[in-house]
Amino acid sequence: MSLIWHGITSAAGPLVPLYLRYRVRQGKEDPARLHERYGHGADRPPGILLWLHGASVGEGLALLPLLEAIARLRPDVQFLITTGTLTGAEAVMQRIPLELQPRVRHRFLPLDRLAYVARFLAGWKPDAAVFVESELWPNLILAARHIGVPLALVNARLSFAAAERWRRFAPGLLRRLLKSFSLIQPRTPGDAERLRQAGAPPMLPSGDLKASAPPLPYDRQEYERLRAPVPTFLAASTHPGEEELVAEAHRLLAPEFPGLRTIIVPRHPDRGAAIAAAIGASRRSLGQPIGSLHVADTLGELGLFYRLADVALVGGSLVPHGGHNPMEPARLGCPILFGPHTHNFSDRVLDLLEARAARRIAPPDAATLASAVRDMLTDRREAGAMASAARLLAERDAGTAELLAARLVEWLRPPVAEGASKMERDSAVP
Repeated sequence: MSLIWHGITSAAGPLVPLYLRYRVRQGKEDPARLHERYGHGADRPPGILLWLHGASVGEGLALLPLLEAIARLRPDVQFLITTGTLTGAEAVMQRIPLELQPRVRHRFLPLDRLAYVARFLAGWKPDAAVFVESELWPNLILAARHIGVPLALVNARLSFAAAERWRRFAPGLLRRLLKSFSLIQPRTPGDAERLRQAGAPPMLPSGDLKASAPPLPYDRQEYERLRAPVPTFLAASTHPGEEELVAEAHRLLAPEFPGLRTIIVPRHPDRGAAIAAAIGASRRSLGQPIGSLHVADTLGELGLFYRLADVALVGGSLVPHGGHNPMEPARLGCPILFGPHTHNFSDRVLDLLEARAARRIAPPDAATLASAVRDMLTDRREAGAMASAARLLAERDAGTAELLAARLVEWLRPPVAEGASKMERDSAVP
């Protein structure tokens, strides 16, 4: 299967420019940086380089506590961060601490064609690499293993549906990819069991790296400006088909709650104009004040809106997308609602439900959603109890980044003391 994948990606070479131009038109690529998708643009700093890769926003942000923990342990290490999306790049690089920025470079991940992957690896020569969740690109992983780059898969995730697809079509390839990693840290016990059945080598205990991330940042002055003594309902990271349900729930609730604000933060901000036109809402990207229905079509402000909310729906769960990270509102003490489609975070959702720290909307219609929001806005004691339980649960895995960092730095060349002899310097080279 790896040879078949290599053949398919090699044959698809003439189509790559068309594919990338299409993504540029969709606003999903930076036209000035398309060369990075071909593996160009290496700017390797001297010394030790650790490569960290996360596909998009959630995976990239999960890397930050790990990066900071490794940086504290090894102030001599430089970092390369790769992402596969524009939004992931923007979200991650905006949140790199100021003191670490000189040590961090970002590039877009090359497409998984062997020529591009080889060019990328030859240019950057990473000393070790860390992948987050389920980024299993065959050419990239097997090429890195071939040249001796130690590989780690952290917060490793293998959903039931993904496990079934691999089992049906390429079980041997999955087993080979998993055995390419020297370290695998599963996100949950369920992921650990599915990975074990797929052929993963012995793994570290499970733990959610995202739980080690600091709470989503926010602008305190903007928070003070926007907070108001009116009920606020947030629909976060929504997908097509959800905004209309949220707007209808708002219309059902508005007569009961004077001044009710319903804020929608779409997962993809470029949909903001279409959403606002469809439901008759104001838009944050245009600088419009928050109306009764408001679309916050900006990047990097979800932490602000979670803090403003009295209750929050985690999007991607009313439609069959699989849901987004419910631990982000949990860490901020925001009462959490989600729909029936939560397979992306099934173990965390189960934990929240068992702790009575969240509520599921089923069936996923406007009336049921409105009823759940009504309960949270009227029974503030129950809402507060849910929020407290969610916060405690979110803090349970808070030490995961530090534990992983301690293991990963063992792979890196030891720092050479100032004034070391030539023999000592030579012994530090792997």
